[in-house]
Amino acid sequence: MCGIVGYIGPQDASPILLEGLGRLEYRGYDSAGVAVVARNGLKIHKSQGRVADLAAGMSARFKGTPGIGHTRWATHGEPTEANAHPQTDASGRIAVVHNGIIENADELRAKLATEGVEFTSQTDTEVVPHLIAAAFDPRILIASGLHLDGIVLIRAS
Repeated sequence: MCGIVGYIGPQDASPILLEGLGRLEYRGYDSAGVAVVARNGLKIHKSQGRVADLAAGMSARFKGTPGIGHTRWATHGEPTEANAHPQTDASGRIAVVHNGIIENADELRAKLATEGVEFTSQTDTEVVPHLIAAAFDPRILIASGLHLDGIVLIRAS
Protein backbone atom coordinates (compact mmCIF):
# COMPACT_ATOMS: atom_id res chain seq x y z
CA MET A 1 0.00 0.00 0.00
CA CYS A 2 1.35 3.43 -0.92
CA GLY A 3 1.74 6.35 1.43
CA ILE A 4 1.98 10.05 0.60
CA VAL A 5 3.35 12.87 2.77
CA GLY A 6 3.53 16.56 1.91
CA TYR A 7 4.85 19.66 3.61
CA ILE A 8 4.34 23.35 2.89
CA GLY A 9 5.97 25.79 5.28
CA PRO A 10 9.11 27.72 6.15
CA GLN A 11 11.21 24.80 7.45
CA ASP A 12 13.36 22.46 5.40
CA ALA A 13 10.92 19.81 4.13
CA SER A 14 13.35 16.87 3.96
CA PRO A 15 13.43 15.83 7.65
CA ILE A 16 9.68 16.36 7.95
CA LEU A 17 9.03 14.18 4.90
CA LEU A 18 11.36 11.45 6.15
CA GLU A 19 9.66 11.47 9.55
CA GLY A 20 6.24 11.21 7.91
CA LEU A 21 7.34 8.41 5.61
CA GLY A 22 8.85 6.58 8.58
CA ARG A 23 5.48 6.69 10.32
CA LEU A 24 3.95 4.96 7.29
CA GLU A 25 6.39 2.02 7.39
CA TYR A 26 3.84 -0.28 9.01
CA ARG A 27 1.89 -0.26 5.74
CA GLY A 28 4.63 -2.09 3.81
CA TYR A 29 6.35 -0.87 0.67
CA ASP A 30 9.24 -1.62 -1.67
CA SER A 31 10.65 1.84 -2.43
CA ALA A 32 10.44 5.45 -1.32
CA GLY A 33 11.26 8.90 -2.61
CA VAL A 34 11.03 12.62 -1.96
CA ALA A 35 11.02 15.83 -3.97
CA VAL A 36 11.67 19.32 -2.63
CA VAL A 37 11.72 22.72 -4.26
CA ALA A 38 15.21 24.22 -4.00
CA ARG A 39 16.56 27.55 -5.26
CA ASN A 40 17.67 26.02 -8.55
CA GLY A 41 14.59 23.84 -9.14
CA LEU A 42 13.34 20.47 -7.97
CA LYS A 43 15.57 18.06 -6.11
CA ILE A 44 14.53 14.41 -6.28
CA HIS A 45 15.88 11.50 -4.26
CA LYS A 46 14.57 7.93 -4.60
CA SER A 47 15.59 4.56 -3.25
CA GLN A 48 14.58 0.94 -3.45
CA GLY A 49 13.93 -0.46 0.02
CA ARG A 50 13.05 1.16 3.33
CA VAL A 51 12.87 4.80 4.39
CA ALA A 52 16.16 4.27 6.26
CA ASP A 53 17.77 3.41 2.89
CA LEU A 54 16.33 6.59 1.40
CA ALA A 55 17.62 8.70 4.30
CA ALA A 56 21.06 7.04 4.27
CA GLY A 57 21.59 7.93 0.62
CA MET A 58 20.47 11.54 1.03
CA SER A 59 23.03 14.32 1.00
CA ALA A 60 23.08 16.77 3.90
CA ARG A 61 22.65 19.42 1.18
CA PHE A 62 19.29 17.96 0.12
CA LYS A 63 17.21 20.87 1.34
CA GLY A 64 14.16 22.76 0.16
CA THR A 65 10.53 23.56 0.77
CA PRO A 66 7.78 22.68 -0.02
CA GLY A 67 8.12 18.95 -0.60
CA ILE A 68 6.37 15.66 -1.23
CA GLY A 69 7.27 12.10 -0.25
CA HIS A 70 6.00 8.67 -1.19
CA THR A 71 6.33 5.05 -0.17
CA ARG A 72 5.42 2.62 -2.95
CA TRP A 73 4.07 -0.89 -3.20
CA ALA A 74 4.61 -1.83 -6.85
CA THR A 75 1.55 -2.30 -9.04
CA HIS A 76 3.15 -1.19 -12.34
CA GLY A 77 6.79 -2.03 -12.88
CA GLU A 78 9.38 -3.75 -10.73
CA PRO A 79 10.40 -2.37 -7.32
CA THR A 80 13.38 -0.33 -8.54
CA GLU A 81 14.74 3.14 -7.94
CA ALA A 82 13.60 4.20 -11.42
CA ASN A 83 10.04 3.12 -10.64
CA ALA A 84 9.96 4.77 -7.20
CA HIS A 85 8.00 8.00 -6.88
CA PRO A 86 8.16 10.94 -7.37
CA GLN A 87 7.98 10.61 -11.14
CA THR A 88 8.91 13.63 -13.25
CA ASP A 89 8.46 15.07 -16.69
CA ALA A 90 11.43 15.14 -19.09
CA SER A 91 12.57 18.59 -17.89
CA GLY A 92 12.50 17.60 -14.20
CA ARG A 93 10.29 20.61 -13.42
CA ILE A 94 7.14 18.65 -12.51
CA ALA A 95 7.13 15.93 -9.84
CA VAL A 96 4.15 13.69 -9.07
CA VAL A 97 3.40 11.09 -6.41
CA HIS A 98 0.33 8.95 -6.84
CA ASN A 99 -1.59 6.25 -5.03
CA GLY A 100 -3.87 4.15 -7.18
CA ILE A 101 -4.03 2.90 -10.73
CA ILE A 102 -4.39 5.00 -13.87
CA GLU A 103 -6.58 2.69 -15.89
CA ASN A 104 -5.70 4.12 -19.30
CA ALA A 105 -1.95 4.50 -18.65
CA ASP A 106 -0.92 2.21 -21.50
CA GLU A 107 -3.02 4.19 -23.97
CA LEU A 108 -1.64 7.48 -22.66
CA ARG A 109 1.92 6.18 -22.71
CA ALA A 110 1.55 5.09 -26.35
CA LYS A 111 0.07 8.43 -27.42
CA LEU A 112 2.70 10.44 -25.57
CA ALA A 113 5.45 8.29 -27.08
CA THR A 114 4.20 9.19 -30.58
CA GLU A 115 4.66 12.83 -29.56
CA GLY A 116 8.30 12.15 -28.68
CA VAL A 117 8.01 11.63 -24.93
CA GLU A 118 10.65 9.24 -23.58
CA PHE A 119 9.70 7.35 -20.44
CA THR A 120 12.23 6.45 -17.74
CA SER A 121 10.06 4.12 -15.65
CA GLN A 122 7.53 1.35 -16.03
CA THR A 123 4.96 3.09 -13.81
CA ASP A 124 1.51 4.29 -14.73
CA THR A 125 2.19 7.43 -12.67
CA GLU A 126 4.85 8.73 -15.05
CA VAL A 127 2.21 9.65 -17.62
CA VAL A 128 0.85 12.34 -15.26
CA PRO A 129 3.85 14.71 -15.17
CA HIS A 130 4.21 14.29 -18.93
CA LEU A 131 0.54 15.19 -19.40
CA ILE A 132 0.95 18.24 -17.18
CA ALA A 133 4.02 19.27 -19.20
CA ALA A 134 2.02 18.72 -22.39
CA ALA A 135 -0.62 21.12 -21.07
CA PHE A 136 1.97 23.86 -21.55
CA ASP A 137 2.10 22.85 -25.22
CA PRO A 138 -1.56 22.67 -26.26
CA ARG A 139 -0.61 21.21 -29.67
CA ILE A 140 0.22 17.92 -27.95
CA LEU A 141 -3.07 17.72 -26.06
CA ILE A 142 -5.19 18.74 -29.04
CA ALA A 143 -3.42 16.41 -31.46
CA SER A 144 -3.57 13.42 -29.13
CA GLY A 145 -6.89 13.97 -27.38
CA LEU A 146 -5.29 12.92 -24.07
CA HIS A 147 -7.21 12.59 -20.79
CA LEU A 148 -6.93 10.56 -17.55
CA ASP A 149 -9.40 7.77 -16.75
CA GLY A 150 -9.95 6.81 -13.12
CA ILE A 151 -10.00 8.78 -9.89
CA VAL A 152 -7.18 11.32 -9.94
CA LEU A 153 -6.40 14.21 -7.63
CA ILE A 154 -3.85 16.71 -8.87
CA ARG A 155 -2.87 19.72 -6.81
CA ALA A 156 -0.71 22.39 -8.38
CA SER A 157 0.22 25.86 -7.27
